[in-house]
Amino acid sequence: MNRILKTTAIAAAAMSVASVAQARDQIRIVGSSTVYPFASYVTEEFGATTEYPTPVIESTGSGGGIRLFCEGVGEGTPDITNASRRMKPSELEGCMENGVEDVTEAMIGYDGIAFAQSSENDAVDLTREQIFLAVAAQVPQDGELVDNPYETWSDIDSSLPDREISIYGPPTTSGTRDAFEELVMEAASEEMDEYGGEGYTDIRDDGAYTDAGENDNLIVQRLTEDTDAFGIFGYSFLEENSNSLIGSSIDGVEPTPEAISSGDYPVSRSLFFYVKNQHADDVPPLYEYVDMFMTEQMIGDGGYLMDIGLIPLPEDMREQQRQDVSDRDTLEVADLEE
Repeated sequence: MNRILKTTAIAAAAMSVASVAQARDQIRIVGSSTVYPFASYVTEEFGATTEYPTPVIESTGSGGGIRLFCEGVGEGTPDITNASRRMKPSELEGCMENGVEDVTEAMIGYDGIAFAQSSENDAVDLTREQIFLAVAAQVPQDGELVDNPYETWSDIDSSLPDREISIYGPPTTSGTRDAFEELVMEAASEEMDEYGGEGYTDIRDDGAYTDAGENDNLIVQRLTEDTDAFGIFGYSFLEENSNSLIGSSIDGVEPTPEAISSGDYPVSRSLFFYVKNQHADDVPPLYEYVDMFMTEQMIGDGGYLMDIGLIPLPEDMREQQRQDVSDRDTLEVADLEE
């Protein structure tokens, strides 16, 4: 064998060995803390009912998960990322630049963002404007924007409790934070002349709002200890802790499954996961897990995930999502710009 052929043969053998080395039978999942309890249920079921090990799942926040997912293709990168908001066009473009060119999007259901407190208190009815005035870095006063002076809820409106404003919420890497900024802060500020019709999303940093990290269970724990405080997290965590927490109505609508699925609850959002199809050959259980997640038994009306707080999609939407995922439809940037 001449040198060129010999070198080529060695290189091919090395590539073959590398490919085998990359193959693994344990799925790696990152992403949203809101989707985490639903995905965790599916991973446990998957580990218990298939020949494969239970997937490894990490709560990194939606933005953090997407960044990890989009770092590239290969053994050291995640196979799936969960998200409590839709991927942004710029994020998919970043994926593609790093060689992640074949991604399938799966919408699994709805969730609402709860603004909750300890059940030791009376229920509070709030508007998005009142919540905005409690958390915004700058607020209108006498026709100008000033650093937020509000120290108690009653400073904002005399009908509200005379309690210090103390809010535990998600960090900037969280999809819940993204959705809160869009559905509460932007929506409220766009109605205020002082902001010139532009959405304002800067959150105060004087201690009234505490970044409580990606683990929503820690926010729940803090509310049971700090009974004057409010917390911002996904509805499923309110559902799971209804014995110790109560949710506030927002703009006159209480956070209930019916109000969230109908869109009447003003702080509702869709939940997703994203699949790296380029990993399917080297991670054999990938599609088996994905298809299990999308079954009626999991995401359907009366499914297992509904029992822990997932709000199902309408039946026709579930069927369409299931078909798109089954077809391994490749997500395009234009899809995210619709």
